[in-house]
Amino acid sequence: MPVDHAPETDDLPPPKAFQDLLVVTVALSLAMLANAMLLLTVPLKALALEISPSMIGLVVSAPYILPLILAIPVGGYIGRIGARTVIIGGAVGMATGPVFSLLFPTLAGLLVTQLIAGMSNMLLIIAAQALISGLAMGKTLEQYFGWYTMGMSGGQLLGPLLAGYLIDQHSINHAFVAIALVPVLSALIALLLSPHAGRGTPAPKSAAGYGAQWQLFRTNRGLQLSMAMASVSLFIMSVHSGFMPVYLEGLSISAATVGVLISLRALTSMLVRLVMSPMIGWLGGRTRSIQIGVLCVTLSLMLTGLAGDRVVWLALLAVGIGIAGGLSQPLSMVILSESVSKAQRGPSLALRLMGNRLAQAIAPLMVGLIADLWGFPVAFAASSGALLLLFGLWAKRAGLGRELRAERSDD
Repeated sequence: MPVDHAPETDDLPPPKAFQDLLVVTVALSLAMLANAMLLLTVPLKALALEISPSMIGLVVSAPYILPLILAIPVGGYIGRIGARTVIIGGAVGMATGPVFSLLFPTLAGLLVTQLIAGMSNMLLIIAAQALISGLAMGKTLEQYFGWYTMGMSGGQLLGPLLAGYLIDQHSINHAFVAIALVPVLSALIALLLSPHAGRGTPAPKSAAGYGAQWQLFRTNRGLQLSMAMASVSLFIMSVHSGFMPVYLEGLSISAATVGVLISLRALTSMLVRLVMSPMIGWLGGRTRSIQIGVLCVTLSLMLTGLAGDRVVWLALLAVGIGIAGGLSQPLSMVILSESVSKAQRGPSLALRLMGNRLAQAIAPLMVGLIADLWGFPVAFAASSGALLLLFGLWAKRAGLGRELRAERSDD
C-alpha cells in the first residue's frame, strides 16, 4: 500500500511561496556553509590538542546530543510562533558558537562550540523544513525540497574548501573567525521572509508531545520510512565528514585535499538535487530509489577504508555517498510531509530530526571506539555493514516494495 499522506497545503500564492523558498534557501545555505566549515575545523583542532580518536568521536557527536532531548518540544514551539523568528535566532546562535573555541582553545571550548552549533542547527532545520513543507504538494514539493537541499549542499560544498584554505594558508583560528561571521549574513537575509513565514500552525497538545509522536511513529509507515532512510544516510555522512580529516591526516594527506574530498561529496549531492524528480523516475520510482540509495551509501563507506591514500578512489567513493545522500534527504522530507497532517508537520519533522541526530550521535562514538581498537578501515566496514543489515531487516518486516510503497497514490 502507498504511504499515508495528507493532501492539504497552506493558502499561499505560488509567487509568494517561491519567494519564501528562495529566501529560506539562501539563508540556510549560508548557515550550512558555516556548519560545514566546523566539520573540518573542529576535528583538526582536536588533533592539535592531541585528543584520542574516541574523544574526537565525543566531540564530533556533541552537536547531536541536545536535539535528541529537545527536538520534539522545539518542533511544537516552532509550530506556535512560526519559522521566521526561529531562523533568525538560529543563525545568531551559529555565529556565537565558534567564539568559545577562540576564547577557550581547549577540549571544553570545542564541546561548547559544538553544543551551541547543534542547537542552532536544529532550530534552523526544523523551522525551514516546516515552512517549506506547507508551500506545495506532490511533484512541486519534490522540486521545492530538491532546490532547498541543493542550496544547502552548495553551502556544504564551499564550507570545507574555505576552511581547508584558511587552515593551510593562515590558521585554525582564522577559520573559526570566518565561521562566526558567515551566519550573521544568514540572519540578515532571513529578515526578507514574508509575513506568512512568521505565522504558526499550532499542533494540538495531543499531537505535539513525545507520547503522541511515538504513537504516530508506531502506526504511520510513511513516517517510519522517512526516518529510516534519513537516519541511514546521515549516519554514513556523519562518519565520512567527522573522521575523514582524522583518517586522511594519518595518511599524510593535506587539509586542503580533505576539504576537496568532502566538498566533492557535497557538490555531487547538489547536482543530484537539481534533477531529483527525473532521477526518481529513471530509477523506477521512489521505492526503488530508496532501496538503491541505501545500498549505495553504505557500500561506499565500507570501501572507503580499503582505498588507503588513493585519492582518485576516495573521490569516487565520496561521489557515491553524495549521490545517495543527495537523493535520500529531500525525498525523506517529501514522504514525511505527505504522510502527516499540516498541524503535525512541525512535531513530526522534529521527530525525524531527533532520529537523525540519534544516528549522528551514535555514529562517531561507535566508529571512534572501533577505530581505537582496530583502526579506521575496520570501523568504516563494520559500521556500514551493520547499518545495511539493520535497514534490510526493517525493510523486510515493513514490506518495503510490496505492501509498503513510497509513491503517492495520486501521482
